[in-house]
Amino acid sequence: MNEFYQGVLSAAQAMSIWEVVAVILGVAYLVLAMRQNILCWYAAFGSTAIFSWLFWDVSLVMESGLNVYYLIMAVYGWWVWRGKAQADQGSNALVEKSLGKTVEIKTWSLSRHGLIIGGIVLTSLATGYGLEQNTSAALPYLDSFTTWGAVITTYMVAQKVLENWLYWVVIDVVAIYLYIDRELYLTALLMAIYVVLAVIGWFMWLKEYRQQEAIPANA
Repeated sequence: MNEFYQGVLSAAQAMSIWEVVAVILGVAYLVLAMRQNILCWYAAFGSTAIFSWLFWDVSLVMESGLNVYYLIMAVYGWWVWRGKAQADQGSNALVEKSLGKTVEIKTWSLSRHGLIIGGIVLTSLATGYGLEQNTSAALPYLDSFTTWGAVITTYMVAQKVLENWLYWVVIDVVAIYLYIDRELYLTALLMAIYVVLAVIGWFMWLKEYRQQEAIPANA
């Protein structure tokens, strides 16, 4: 544990101001998403734009590419949440427009989740094998799993699928192991914070989902 704490301290001391800003915006994105606040997408855009540049600068091309995807999804998520608000009419829509709450939380069927999870696993195995055979990538299968899982789950957030928080818990737990193995202790600590926030986000969205389901359709 002493090695872990020393690693976190060393990483914190080595952080640039841009990395600090990116981390703060990343946490802000999750907190705002938990509250269904449309400002989460602004925070996500800023965080991923910075991380895209930082990862490219240190030659982490795949991580940089993933953050470019996050950048695009930040715009898409904002468009979905804002577009639904504009389509609604009435004073309630105007009041809630800034929060993005006019987009209702939805759930997906178990069969659909089964297909998605199966697709993530198969794609991760294929990508991991390719990386293992053709590159010197570390932990290629776990790296592939967190990458493809994040791609799907980010889309789920934009669509306000309740189960996205459960996906994030699994992805972030795997990422913690991945980053500790690579001695990226500060990033591992950030993932641990994300796990806690994802659990809180699950219960917050679940409560909201149950409330909206209790409201009659013609209310």
